Amino acid sequence: MNKTYRDIYNPDVLTCLANLSNDEVFTSPKIANQILDMLPEEIWHDSTVTFLDPVCKSGVFLREIAKRLIEGLKEKIPNLQDRIDHIFHKQLYGIAITELTSLISRRSLYCSKYANSKYSISYFDNVEGNIRYKHINHKWKDNKCIFCGAPKSIYNRGKELETYAYEWIHTNEVEKIFNMKFDVIIGNPPYHLSDGGNGRSAKPIYQLFVNQAKKLNPRYLTMIIPSRWFSGGRGLEDFRREMLKDKHISKLVDYENFRDIFQGVDLAGGACYFLWDRENIGMCEVKNYVSDNKSITMNRYLDEFEVFIRSNRSIPIIRKVIAKHKGNFMNKTVSSSKPFGLRTFYKPKEMGIPCQFIQKIGLKYADPKDVEDNQQLLNKWKFLAPRSPIAGQTDFSKPISFYYDGNTKIVPPGTCCTESFIVLYASDKEEEVKSFRTYLYTKLVRFLLLQCVVSQDITREKFRFVPALNHYEGVYSDELLCKKWGITQEEWEYIDSKIATVNGDKND
Repeated sequence: MNKTYRDIYNPDVLTCLANLSNDEVFTSPKIANQILDMLPEEIWHDSTVTFLDPVCKSGVFLREIAKRLIEGLKEKIPNLQDRIDHIFHKQLYGIAITELTSLISRRSLYCSKYANSKYSISYFDNVEGNIRYKHINHKWKDNKCIFCGAPKSIYNRGKELETYAYEWIHTNEVEKIFNMKFDVIIGNPPYHLSDGGNGRSAKPIYQLFVNQAKKLNPRYLTMIIPSRWFSGGRGLEDFRREMLKDKHISKLVDYENFRDIFQGVDLAGGACYFLWDRENIGMCEVKNYVSDNKSITMNRYLDEFEVFIRSNRSIPIIRKVIAKHKGNFMNKTVSSSKPFGLRTFYKPKEMGIPCQFIQKIGLKYADPKDVEDNQQLLNKWKFLAPRSPIAGQTDFSKPISFYYDGNTKIVPPGTCCTESFIVLYASDKEEEVKSFRTYLYTKLVRFLLLQCVVSQDITREKFRFVPALNHYEGVYSDELLCKKWGITQEEWEYIDSKIATVNGDKND
């Protein structure tokens, strides 16, 4: 048994599993151990500490915890079998997300998919051991699950199919699942759930797992989740606010490139994991992982701004711009997401008001009765920018291009657009709109925009750190703006490294 645990990395099936491209994102032993390293060393020598993984997939967290406890409790429980039995029966608990992952998790921890098998390295008098799986049904109201929001039309299934009604988040009495408290809650929850929308439309659910874990008030809580919550977005606004003001979060580790933490999966915005410490009240240690596995660490308050600024190197730059600029920021001046009330799928008409559609359609017409002008933009010169200017780029560790002549348009009075575009600026004068274009095309302005962007979708709120000038005149340059806002050479070099230079950029 000792040899089983000592030699388990040769080869490690869980490393192979974590590298597979799959809808379920499996955690590698390497990342699992990086997360466990955030916990205090003394817990590995404490035979009373209890651990729960409420979202078991491969069982990697429980396995790696077991290895640490087996080593750490040598002196307290010298007999190996007694030590294993104590750890497995009294300290380690899991809730699998599917029946299959329950079998995988038990195989990882007990070396047998059945805990009462003769092959289990610690015998239980039941099949599950301490890794349970229970088939749960959604609870419907108005054709949606009251717990997770799953649409009844998709997930009203029998036992022959997975319902994805995860036990951990489908109860108001989470403490009764095991009828006990836990010192450490750790896991990698499911990220999204299909919501029945167009294409691959899905809603985030990982925040539900975090919130449910907090209800048990453990000593420590740590989970791996997508980084999109940094700036809020669909279903995440309340979660973002709660996380940023939560002074119990003592550590936050962020990866701009999702593949740096999950090699076989690509998800825009990156991923992060955090340590919630019940006894901590104060600053958070924020660690940014950048290229070549290098990291930059800074102690700061997460709620310094309304959105979370992921880059530690960006903080001094944002502070300078806010201190120097006394007027509005562009989140107050950019148009709403549907500037003329026309959806993306609006069908072009043969005649009417000239209208800019998605690139493959171009300039066509909209029926005048369908066009709204609540923002009084129709009869002005307008600078149109795509709603998704970085579609396809998921690795934010690489330079971002955003806006350039190839994807933006200046359109004359009398022209509208669908929600594929937003109006970044409008004026009675064409020259002023052209001047605004040179302002937007500076790398510094696009860098300020980047600080609120963690996905391809750009809305007016993403411009909260971009100063709105009283008027635009002449040609703007990075040199001019750096001088205006006090940006140092070192800061400029960082800005320059984050924003791509695109052929076709014009500042004239």
